[in-house]
Amino acid sequence: MQDAHLSCLSPTKWSSVSSADSTEKSASGAGTRNLPFNWICMAYYESGYNTTAQTVLDDGSIDYGIFQINSFAWCRRGKLKENNHCHVACSDLITDDLTDAIICAKKIVKETQGMNYWQGWKKHCEGRDLSEWKKGCEVS
Repeated sequence: MQDAHLSCLSPTKWSSVSSADSTEKSASGAGTRNLPFNWICMAYYESGYNTTAQTVLDDGSIDYGIFQINSFAWCRRGKLKENNHCHVACSDLITDDLTDAIICAKKIVKETQGMNYWQGWKKHCEGRDLSEWKKGCEVS
């Protein structure tokens, strides 16, 4: 299981994720009770909380950062074919400053199938009791 201390790092960053709108609530099916723990669980299974993670996919695109945001649709690597819906350089998604990654991830949730965009979340977090992710956190 995850290291509780890692999941509670930078509470202000995680709380900015959890301030998502009702789109996320309906998309995740978990409601706000499990926020930001849906995000923490997803980040763990997508990247192991590695803010510099990069995963090259079979189609040549790359998933970037703690949320593994794909270069083809969401960020700019410099190729003309990329859509860059988040209007951000992919390199900005692999820093310890999570601001751009959070903004982009929230956009993904709002504009796609919600948290279902992330296979790690679907497989390991969706519909699960996320109380384990609260251990060590000062959250009610």
